Amino acid sequence: MSEQSIPTATTPFDRRMLEALICPETQTVLEYDVEAQELISKSANLAYPIRNGIPVMLRDEARTID
Repeated sequence: MSEQSIPTATTPFDRRMLEALICPETQTVLEYDVEAQELISKSANLAYPIRNGIPVMLRDEARTID
């Protein structure tokens, strides 16, 4: 495996994934927060983290937002 293919903390999120991803709690669309590297579900008040360019769509990993 070359160094170029190893994911890093700065691996970008592919915005095309937003077309396929929905909130696992409410089955609604998500918004991408570039600065926080999170996918936001306004209907569930949850923020799902994106790690190494991969969304972590687990309720236990999401943080509650106001």
